[in-house]
Amino acid sequence: MDSTRRLGKYRVEREVLDEQRLEEVTQRKTHSDTHPSLTETLKDSLRCTAPKLKRSVLSCLPVLYWLPKYSIWDYGMPDLISGISVGIMHLPQGLAYALLASVPPVFGLYTSLYPALIYFFFGTSRHISIGTFTVLSIMVGGVTERLAPDTDFLITNGTNNTAEVDITARDLYRVQVAAATTVLGGLIQVVLGLVKFGFVGTYLSEPMVRAYTTAAAAHAVVAQLKHIFGVSPGRSSGAFSLIVAGTLISTYTYLNRNFTISVVGEIPNGLSYPSVPDTSIFKKVIGDAFALAMVGYAISISLGKTFALKHGYNVDSNQELVALGLSNAVGGFFQCFSVCSSMSRSLIQETTGGKTQMAGVASALIVLVTILKLGPLFQELPTAVLAVIVLVNLKGMFKQYSDIVTLWKRSKIDLVVWLVTWVSTMLLNLDLGLAASIIFALMTVIFRTQMPTYSVLGNVPGTELYVDMETHREAREIPGVTIFRSSATVYFANADLYLEALKEKSGLDISKMIIYKKRQEAKQRRREKRAERREKRQAKKENGTVFVVPVSPQTPDGPCRWEYLKGGEPDSTSLGWMSELQDGDTTTLGSSSEDTLSRDLERVSLGSLGKWTWDIHSIIIDLSTANFIDTVAIKTMKNIFQDFSKIDVDVYLAGCQSCVVEQLELGDFFSESVTKRHLFASVHDAALYCLDHRGTTCITQTV
Repeated sequence: MDSTRRLGKYRVEREVLDEQRLEEVTQRKTHSDTHPSLTETLKDSLRCTAPKLKRSVLSCLPVLYWLPKYSIWDYGMPDLISGISVGIMHLPQGLAYALLASVPPVFGLYTSLYPALIYFFFGTSRHISIGTFTVLSIMVGGVTERLAPDTDFLITNGTNNTAEVDITARDLYRVQVAAATTVLGGLIQVVLGLVKFGFVGTYLSEPMVRAYTTAAAAHAVVAQLKHIFGVSPGRSSGAFSLIVAGTLISTYTYLNRNFTISVVGEIPNGLSYPSVPDTSIFKKVIGDAFALAMVGYAISISLGKTFALKHGYNVDSNQELVALGLSNAVGGFFQCFSVCSSMSRSLIQETTGGKTQMAGVASALIVLVTILKLGPLFQELPTAVLAVIVLVNLKGMFKQYSDIVTLWKRSKIDLVVWLVTWVSTMLLNLDLGLAASIIFALMTVIFRTQMPTYSVLGNVPGTELYVDMETHREAREIPGVTIFRSSATVYFANADLYLEALKEKSGLDISKMIIYKKRQEAKQRRREKRAERREKRQAKKENGTVFVVPVSPQTPDGPCRWEYLKGGEPDSTSLGWMSELQDGDTTTLGSSSEDTLSRDLERVSLGSLGKWTWDIHSIIIDLSTANFIDTVAIKTMKNIFQDFSKIDVDVYLAGCQSCVVEQLELGDFFSESVTKRHLFASVHDAALYCLDHRGTTCITQTV
């Protein structure tokens, strides 16, 4: 493609539109038209119609929408092949990640079964695989080991009078803790989904999530060292082949009996009965449950949206939160621990041709067959093999250390978020590390809004475009007009900084100018009084009659106006009156033919300060980047109008969105002195008005 090709031109001729005229032309709706009252909203939400009921049911149970349209001929075989592939991955991962959660391996198989079936009915993503995941398993393991440490289950051996750990009692209580935490986390997700808080996952930025999972992977490595160094397994390629080899070696060499090697142990045939979790544990794990809910949702929704964008369908974030919550809440009743989507399994499901959630059912059937018939085959599998499987699956997470180099080149702030998240997660617990990471990430957002880019805009010749003059060579300043823009919304956290930046960019030190003006006005009043006394004495000498002659800033050459000279410090210099002739010439009052008037209204020369006169008569504030304005910002805008009016500089707002105009109205921003005539549809409209108002034309009025 030719990089020098030019696009078409356009020409628009219209009137200059301020906000009042724009509302007349566009027939703007009132606030009541666009925002129904609370009563009307409640009535509409409680009104039940057949179409509305159908939409609600299909929204809550997406399976009723897509399953009747399911084509066995088109989707059946791809989903079956994909499901079998994912199911085979579920087996080693379920057994291995149960070690991370510090529960018996069989509960990892349960976790790979029930949540996948629940998600089939309520989920909206066609490609993610719900089940065990490294980070969540580590977080659950931290909770179970904290509430059920080995020291709480020591028993005395009657033979040699030594203390031993009652493994059976310990594992039973750890399963209860894991189940209670999972149920509570699931309920939190369901509640957040029902109140439409699906956006909460967006507060977990990608750099933060990647750093968090990287640090969690380091925790996982440390957690598996005790299993790994218990035995020296031979090298093998492939996770599944390692399971087969390890199981055969352990079985036929009697490692457990001869060398006391830790193995998976008994895997009972059949499914366990559901049981109500111990609710007394809830108050001990509420913080952990919330952290699990947020991390699990953030990982799942990011994967779901990635696949949805690639394959052209939509994922409902609120429904995903509900689906994941139900998968956890219901799974907790079957002694499952927390689940979310797995990147490795989801990629397998997508690359092997999976089309719908039916692939998840096929994978769950593989796990079900294993639990019912093949469980005893895994009883002699050494836990060291499962630990190695965990490490192999962590390989992708350790590759995320390359993010440091990438973020250094792209965004220093995101790099700081990554590093702070990693350090806090490594040094603190996983739940405390997550909390610290979220707080720091939100602080960076506040920091960015407090330190935005402030710029003075210039016109691109021959267009209606206005760009930053510091970064665009062809941008031209409009004489007498300063156009100011902030890259962030004005609100309470940056309102004061916004005002200071406006003063700095415009070059107008309002406080000094007001002091100068008041000082000069005081001098002028004293001069008037002296002139009045002189006139009285002169009149009395001539004929005994007193005439009062007012002295005003007027010269024989024409009317006068205030002008400020840029720069300098408040010393002996001051503002003076300037004579503006009708033909446009400007002379100082010192050249007046009347000596008395010249002395009284002498203008001080400030050529050493740079410009001879300050020629700004208008300031345009571009608010096109603002999506809201709070009461503090409204007060700041009022102060801007008031302060600049004291030095005879007009202020106008441009590019205000409708919501911002409404908030200005509700905040009593408009008054007799500041009306909607001070708001313009665009910067170009405001600039044309300023030039026309001052009788100047220097930019193209027809684009």
